[in-house]
Amino acid sequence: MSCYLRHLQEALEGAGVEVTKENRKEVDMAVHRAVGLDHKHCPSAWKEVKRRMAEDREAFLADVKREMARG
Repeated sequence: MSCYLRHLQEALEGAGVEVTKENRKEVDMAVHRAVGLDHKHCPSAWKEVKRRMAEDREAFLADVKREMARG
C-alpha cells in the first residue's frame, strides 16, 4: 500500500472512490496512473499528488476516479 493513501482517503471517498483493505493496491495504482508515474515511486507520487491537489483538487480526484474505472 502506498504511504500517502491514509492522507487522501477522505478526499477520495468524497469523490466516490472508496478505499478498503481489499482495494488499496488498486487505488494506489490508479493514483500513480493519474499523476503519470510508475507504480512503486511513493515519494515522487506523493509530491505530484500534493501539487495536483493544490492546483486543481477536483480535476485530480476526477482523474483518479476515471483511472479506477479503467482498472
